[in-house]
Order: sequence, then C-alpha cells, then structure tokens
Amino acid sequence: MIKESKLNKGSSSFSQTVDAGDYFIKVIEKGQTIRIVDSEGNQAADTLFYNADDVTERYSVTDTIREQGNLYLTAGSLLKTNENNTLLEITADTCGRHDTVGGACSTESNTVRYDLEKRCMHACRDSWMLAIAEHEEYQLTKDDITHNINFFMNVPVTKEGGLTFEDGISAPGKYVELTAHMNVLVLISNCPQLNNPCNAYNPTPIEILIWDA
Repeated sequence: MIKESKLNKGSSSFSQTVDAGDYFIKVIEKGQTIRIVDSEGNQAADTLFYNADDVTERYSVTDTIREQGNLYLTAGSLLKTNENNTLLEITADTCGRHDTVGGACSTESNTVRYDLEKRCMHACRDSWMLAIAEHEEYQLTKDDITHNINFFMNVPVTKEGGLTFEDGISAPGKYVELTAHMNVLVLISNCPQLNNPCNAYNPTPIEILIWDA
C-alpha cells in the first residue's frame, strides 16, 4: 500500500548516507521514526531489528507473517518479535512492498547462485559481521544474525511455493518509514551484490533519516 509521509526532511534530527557495501547501526528510541531512502532506485537494504534493551528479543519473520497474514511488508505492517511483541510499525511507504522471506546474500549463497569464483565477493552477512566486530558495545554475536527484511527488494512467491528474484519495483527517492514501539537497535547492510540484475549490477547508496517523537 502506497502511503506518503507527513514528515518534512528538514525537521529530521539525524541523517546519514550509507554507501553500497557499508553498514548502518544505531539505536532508535521508542517513538522515533526512521526513514530508509532508496536514493537511486532498485537497491536492497538488508535490515535486522532488535530490542535494544535485550537483544535476545529480535525481529521474527514467522511471528510477523502469522499476525498480519501477509508475506509482504508495507504501510500498516507491524513488525513482531520472537516474543510476539511489536518492534516497529511501517507508517509510510512509497515503494509498496518489501521482502521478508528471501534472506540475505552470503559467501555461500554467492557460490550456489552464481559461481564458485564469486564466493569471496562481499556480501550482506559480511557487513553485519563487520558491524558486530566494530561495535562490541551492542553485545551482538554471530548467533544474533537471524531473520532480516530486504527493504525495496522484489522476491515474488510462485504458485508452487518457491521464490524468484525479479526486477525491482522501487525507483529513485522511494522510501519506507518505521516508528519504533520500543527502543530498537537497527542494523542495516546496504547490499553490495554485484551479481544480481535486479540492481542492474550496480549497487547504490541509501539515506537514513530519523525524527524524534
């Protein structure tokens, strides 16, 4: 569902550009709103969410899909935790649909999907691991890398129940906004994938904006 934001960019309290292949990690306080902007179109922002006060509670794809009865995320979707609490609500969305079942690229998936020689190409899981290593204050470990959301990514489900990776449905300047229902630790890998035609083999920057409650 397309829903425009009522927030003005100039009134945001925080902004940051995240280059392709880089990561973003920050605590969003309860009541704050975060906007993720697909700056140049058809980029994928692979995102993990945690309860910032107890990272053992984190985004759960199974609880989210069950509670909303929909595989895809858009305006009005409530993101649920593994304890079935609401982490965030998507309050605005100009893309219209976001994937929550396709998972993130890794060295292993690079090998399976593309070629053995692609194994060592940078991947989202590598970005998350780097973030964890460089920010020990959040007390995340490899075991905490679980369900993620692929904002702006188009992963249709076939009638047979399989997944397909199709051309993106986003465009330059499209965005998604989420309001935190608790203190939330956000960890984003701005996907560096060079082997997928969805982004025209050209990963691009995203922009992060935050508004106070």
